[in-house]
Amino acid sequence: MAIGYVALVLHAHLPFVRHPESDYVLEEEWLYEAITETYIPLLKVFEGLKRDGIDFKITMSMTPPLVSMLRDPLLQERYDAHLTQLEELIELEAEHNANNGHMRYLAEHYATEFNEARQIWERYNGDLVTAFKQFQDSNNLEIITCGATHGYLPLMKMYPEAVWAQIQVACEHYEQTFGRRPRGIWLPECAYYEGLERMLADAGLRYFLTDGHGILYARPRPRFGSYAPIFTETGVAVFGRDHESSQQVWSSEVGYPGAAEYREFYKDLGWEAEYDYIKPYIMPNGQRKNTGIKYHKITGRGLGLSDKALYDPYWAREKAAEHAANFMYNRERQAEHLHGIMQRPPIIVSPYDAELFGHWWYEGPWFIDYLFRKSWYDQKTYQMTHLADYLKAEPNQQVCRPSQSSWGYKGFHEYWLNETNAWIYPHLHKATERMIELGRLEPADELQWKALNQAARELLLAQSSDWAFIMRTGTMVPYAVRRTRSHLMRFNKLYEEIKIGKVDSGWLEKVEMMDNIFPEINYRVYRPL
Repeated sequence: MAIGYVALVLHAHLPFVRHPESDYVLEEEWLYEAITETYIPLLKVFEGLKRDGIDFKITMSMTPPLVSMLRDPLLQERYDAHLTQLEELIELEAEHNANNGHMRYLAEHYATEFNEARQIWERYNGDLVTAFKQFQDSNNLEIITCGATHGYLPLMKMYPEAVWAQIQVACEHYEQTFGRRPRGIWLPECAYYEGLERMLADAGLRYFLTDGHGILYARPRPRFGSYAPIFTETGVAVFGRDHESSQQVWSSEVGYPGAAEYREFYKDLGWEAEYDYIKPYIMPNGQRKNTGIKYHKITGRGLGLSDKALYDPYWAREKAAEHAANFMYNRERQAEHLHGIMQRPPIIVSPYDAELFGHWWYEGPWFIDYLFRKSWYDQKTYQMTHLADYLKAEPNQQVCRPSQSSWGYKGFHEYWLNETNAWIYPHLHKATERMIELGRLEPADELQWKALNQAARELLLAQSSDWAFIMRTGTMVPYAVRRTRSHLMRFNKLYEEIKIGKVDSGWLEKVEMMDNIFPEINYRVYRPL
């Protein structure tokens, strides 16, 4: 009998980026890169495990913006063209390096990878959501939801209607997609405030995740720390992040992704190749960009990009297997130690951003594959589980009140409210007050009904925590500012037109075409609670 549980949890999220009004917007490639480098490789891992009879268990959020983009015909068509361009470029690279043994080997490696991506993409007719859903239907994968647009809930708590809209719209969207209500939720940025659990319970959710200190500082102090979930007084369970296992994977300094054998993320063909050669495969305006084709390895700490050695997928895969074995060994010892103290099976919850696996850490999907295989065949100390199965197996837990918390920098709210992004919140709060006011209205006609629903969409999109996050990180800031302002502008225009009873139908139609998330939304979700 296993004496502990290990739960791998992946947070699959991207902000809603869709620009039908333009032929090319660089930020749309966030989705295309994630499909090629993370989502398709994960599907490949899941298919292989299932084929080989390994009853794997993993929890994965799929946020409403990500699901909406993955199912959008325009973005599917654009991804197909993006993949075609990658296939053309790598074929050219194989020819270009025909007489350079190692470079040709790498080009052929990528050619095989892109070919496999093409096969998976076409096998599911471009519908990766259905591809993931099949593993939920077989109970290998537990898909959970998130806030409707990843809005940062603690900074909305003075407006319960806004928090409820983020939760309820997400749950309704999940049900429309997966055919049942979600059991769990990855709170945006794992950000919790006291009282939020009541709305989660009202929405029918059974559990959520926090960072470790959200449980460690709970009242009363949990007997088993973050190695068992706690129940809130509403009956909703809370799982806390395990710091030890997280750091071993997250950290590029002391964690696995910094190994010398692994692929170097920051040295890409789009920036390395001769300009005239690469020009057809970069931005239409001639600016260079990442292509996803990278020929070098990390090599060693302190080296400049010009000093990196050539990458070898064979040795990188061997290192991924070694790291999976190390992760397994450490979880065995951790489970044994904790079981000896707790006298009951601990659960070690290891949550990560899904895009770490494949996009940032190229070998990450190989690591997951090896970890599940080794855990299945090479040890009996712990059992891999997803969170829904764990709650069925271990229904008796301590009742506590979690602590206000988030994950990331300093563990509370500083990253999403600071000198770089504080300017957005007065505007968001004013728009929220106006939306609650609109929520009380009864539409005079179908046009006003559409305008009210679009106003709700625009507010939700403006609330995305991604924009505040980007402003704080300092990358792609103009885009984040533009998106915040454009959604607020559209919302305020709709508000004014609804109030005077004169909606510009032509303009509304264009906005509905651009911001088409949540086609079934009902603006009355903002009615006072």
